[in-house]
Amino acid sequence: MTVSTHGLRVHRGPQLLRAAVELLSSMRFAIALLTVICIASIIGTVLKQHEPINNYINQFGPFWAELFRAARLDSVYSAWWFLLILLFLVISTSLCVARNTPRILIDLRTLKEDIRAQSLKAFGQRAENRLTETPDMAANRIGQLLVSGGWKVKLQQRNASADGKAAAGWMVAARAGGAHKLGYIAAHSAIVLVCIGGLLDGDLVVRAQTWFNGKSVFTGGGMIADVAPEHRLSTANPTFRGNILVPEGGRGNVAILNQADGVLLQELPFTIELKKFIVDYYSTGMPKLFASEVVLHDRETGEQVPARIEVNHPASYKGVEIYQSSFDDGGSTVKLKAVPMAAAAKPFEVEGIIGGPSTEITNGKDKLTLEYAALRVINVENFADGGANGALSSGADVRKVDLRHGIESRLGAANKTNKPKVLRNIGPSIGYKLRDAAGQAREYQNYMVPVDAGDGQPVFLLGMREKPEEPFRYLRVPADEQGSMDGFVRMRTALGDAATRERAVERYIAKATDPKRPEMAEQLRVSAARALALFSGAERARADAASQGGWQAIAEFMEANVPEAERERAGTVLVRILNDVLFEVLNLSRESAGLAALPNDEKSQGYLTQAVLALSDAHFYPAPVAMMMTDFTQVQASVFQVARAPGKNIVYLGCLLLIIGIFAMLYVRERRLWVWLTPGGGSGDNDGRDTSETVATMAFSVNRKTLDSDREFEHLKDKLLALKKEEPASP
Repeated sequence: MTVSTHGLRVHRGPQLLRAAVELLSSMRFAIALLTVICIASIIGTVLKQHEPINNYINQFGPFWAELFRAARLDSVYSAWWFLLILLFLVISTSLCVARNTPRILIDLRTLKEDIRAQSLKAFGQRAENRLTETPDMAANRIGQLLVSGGWKVKLQQRNASADGKAAAGWMVAARAGGAHKLGYIAAHSAIVLVCIGGLLDGDLVVRAQTWFNGKSVFTGGGMIADVAPEHRLSTANPTFRGNILVPEGGRGNVAILNQADGVLLQELPFTIELKKFIVDYYSTGMPKLFASEVVLHDRETGEQVPARIEVNHPASYKGVEIYQSSFDDGGSTVKLKAVPMAAAAKPFEVEGIIGGPSTEITNGKDKLTLEYAALRVINVENFADGGANGALSSGADVRKVDLRHGIESRLGAANKTNKPKVLRNIGPSIGYKLRDAAGQAREYQNYMVPVDAGDGQPVFLLGMREKPEEPFRYLRVPADEQGSMDGFVRMRTALGDAATRERAVERYIAKATDPKRPEMAEQLRVSAARALALFSGAERARADAASQGGWQAIAEFMEANVPEAERERAGTVLVRILNDVLFEVLNLSRESAGLAALPNDEKSQGYLTQAVLALSDAHFYPAPVAMMMTDFTQVQASVFQVARAPGKNIVYLGCLLLIIGIFAMLYVRERRLWVWLTPGGGSGDNDGRDTSETVATMAFSVNRKTLDSDREFEHLKDKLLALKKEEPASP
């Protein structure tokens, strides 16, 4: 038993090793790996990579966001399991090549001239004929014809066996299309080279430095110059791919390498100085050209190398490719003015830098953090059907408002139409975020100048969205005759004042009623005061009402107090009354500012219409103030991708081999041919037949049978054996 157990211990190791090698080198294992890689690539294409965790939470929810992060699906191509699969694919394919290449090379050198003559009868494509020449003459003639046709040929003379079972004769063995098997080696070697190149140019080398070279990922914030050396990679790093932002007139020599849980800093062997950034736009607002004129300063010698970098035209220096990736804001200065959107809010001014430090705002009960996100100088929008990208819509007459549809469509995107696009540049915009004490942020985009949406009434566009993947929804605030929002702010303030509302109602009653019918005046006064209070938010339609004012409050009041059959008629009357009372509120707000009252003409009614819609929508605006840009100083910046990719040439070589290999395997057919030549009847003795004749038996083999191979076989029969198809006998 001891000997047997010891023997098992001795032989178990080699058996397991052979089994592991057999598994790794099997085609099934390689196909399984390729399948996983394809699935991972699909995930990496569909799911946006290297996005902030909050973006995944907003789009998919906390559970799936954490699952994506745990499985590294948000960074598939640098995930440890993806790199491990690539490594196994390299090992598997290399073993396949190592196991099969010797056999293939031996097979290429062997023409199989030792095949038995009897075996030729088992081939599906074979032919026989009697030739009027001796076997040696026939063998040389056939061999020369095959060589001239590009075949490799070997002649073998055989003697009769002692027992008489094997006759004397000549065997002609030939082969063509050997490149088919070389295509197998080339294609599999190409997979190995491409994977090795991908591993070299991927994240593996950088990760190895965090594993074995004492480097660690940086997860904090602050200035690049203050980051510790353990988070920096040296200029000798053999492979990397990162981004560097250089503002116009500034310099940069450290690239950012994004990692799953932070960043690494890559020191460059040169400094990039951006002299000038050039950008040109199409009529659609999309960039047509953006380029950078730079000077590369060598950090060792001080040499200065000027270069121009464009999209698809990178610069190269010291083995590092510099690509024009995109452009961004380089720290523009903006001046903002807070426009009150809530009763308790107060106006104020603030100045900040795009991408710079945030500003704490305390306005009323709200404590918010203002983050300066983006400055866009050019905004080209589609104004077909009065809209910008389907987001702008002209204001409707308040006397024709469909209450339910109007509430649902306020602040929302209009339906898309098939009308031709009308593109216009509507000027600069400021993008910012307001973050509350709980850390939740909403994103805003406000345009600096008023926009004429097509109805003759210019409006300011105040955009807002809850999540990054959502489109912006716009509040449209009318511009007064001075081109500002002051008229709207004054009217909103006046609407919130009870005394002003009461005066507006009295003015309306004085103009709209007959003094001889005081009972009608009192009834109209009650209706007008109630409607104005509901619209202003001073009164709720009912205790459980969700709205705080605007047209939604009017709609809820109608649903709660007016029978359904009378709602349309009553709603039309109430909207007309409210429109006239609000016109008085507007004029009272102007009089309080020392301005003349507006005449009751079409232009004034157009302003009032949009102002009423904006007042109604403002109840849904989620911030106490809207930050409007009053001035800015733009600073542009180029975003460069810098890469040192030693595996690039390896990948190019792999792609070339892959093309050659696939072409060879698909379009090159390996063919083998044997011709067995025996004298006379093939018995080798003188039985009275003419010994100058030769019996020829030909067999043909091809790795992939096609119509072409059938035609080639017929051609060889005719050329080598002078064998043609017999014509059918005449009847």
